[in-house]
Amino acid sequence: MPSIDCLRSVPIERTPRVKQLEGLFDVPPAQRSERRWKVSLPIEERAWNIGLIVGPSGCGKSTLARKCFDCPPEPKWPIDRAIVDAFPPTLGIKQIVALLSSVGFSSPPAWLRPYHALSTGEQFRARIARTLAESKGLSVVDEFTSVVDRTVARIGSAAIARTVRAAGQRFVAVTCHYDVIDWLDPDWIYDPAAEQFTWRSLRGRPDIALEICRVYRAAWRLFKQHHYLSADLNPSAQCFAAFVEGQPAAFAAVISGPDSHGGHFREHRVVCLPDFQGVGLGNVLSEFVASLYAACKRYFSRTSHPGMIRHRMKSANWICVSRPGFKSRHSRGALAKTGSTRRLAASFRYVGLPRMDEARRFGIVRNCRVGQGRFPTKGTPIDSAEMVGLRPMALAHPTSHSRLVRTAKSSTIRLTPDAGRASYVGRGG
Repeated sequence: MPSIDCLRSVPIERTPRVKQLEGLFDVPPAQRSERRWKVSLPIEERAWNIGLIVGPSGCGKSTLARKCFDCPPEPKWPIDRAIVDAFPPTLGIKQIVALLSSVGFSSPPAWLRPYHALSTGEQFRARIARTLAESKGLSVVDEFTSVVDRTVARIGSAAIARTVRAAGQRFVAVTCHYDVIDWLDPDWIYDPAAEQFTWRSLRGRPDIALEICRVYRAAWRLFKQHHYLSADLNPSAQCFAAFVEGQPAAFAAVISGPDSHGGHFREHRVVCLPDFQGVGLGNVLSEFVASLYAACKRYFSRTSHPGMIRHRMKSANWICVSRPGFKSRHSRGALAKTGSTRRLAASFRYVGLPRMDEARRFGIVRNCRVGQGRFPTKGTPIDSAEMVGLRPMALAHPTSHSRLVRTAKSSTIRLTPDAGRASYVGRGG
């Protein structure tokens, strides 16, 4: 049990301004300023993965964290090399990529940049990933989420908690922000201001309300720089965006193609903005859009994203029609132009339940009948995620909505935690 008896003492130079201050606020004259903490944290009584020291500024959070735990200094980042080169040399590139992706930083173009060239949110996640990589079983992060937007803080906390628990590590966050408690879902909390230590049972992160809308192709400009493959968008693409609390979070585009079976639809682009990565938004949007188009024709997707491949291999809503490899039956067509034949990629067909009513509301089909025998199943397809309702969207964020949305019809679905992962149609996201 870490026990602390810490005294912080600094001398006070009695300048004229100091004396005036003492007179103005009736502060007793003193030669030194002192503060003492006596704390016992019973963290060895139970097994735990995540701890949180939270309280207002000036209550002694950082001091107590340094005294209780062996906090390493802030890592130094090379100014002229990609962030992947800053990780320990014992880690292979696949391990580095997996770690960055697991904390919600899943943007290959950004991995090639130096740390100082990243956004504040990207720096936050890169710092967490490197701290976890270099830790010897326990990681301590001071000023946790202090420099990022609160939406980013909540989403990032959920992604980090999932990663820490999956690896069996220990992680202590030190912050002045109480809003991350439900999202980080710590095993214990210590509030120095209240001198209160609390054990918690795991509750899972809060649900995320995701609003999905048809959008103009111009919305692609917000997402194109984050796509790992290409910034191009097919002129015939039909586009969708997912919004979280009014902010654009993810983008999906669909194109059609001819074949001997009467044609099919194919996923063209799926991108999740870095600030919203790590909780499964990309997979949720991808499957929702697939369920709309599956109401009319067969729907396929080819991806090289490791996380998306793993998800679909386990999902009852997809069957793998081409296992991970460098070849494709489309290698002489459009996929060859995208470079998918030069990357390890897998092809999938959506076999989940089609959303006929929603497809009509979104204007995808008019009077379409579900074809006979066109929906093979892998196991038993699970019914749709909880539908909060189709309703006209409130244009509370004109820069986020009114300039992007193509139709007032939208669907709101909820992502619920499932063993630390976002779930959709009963599967991990």
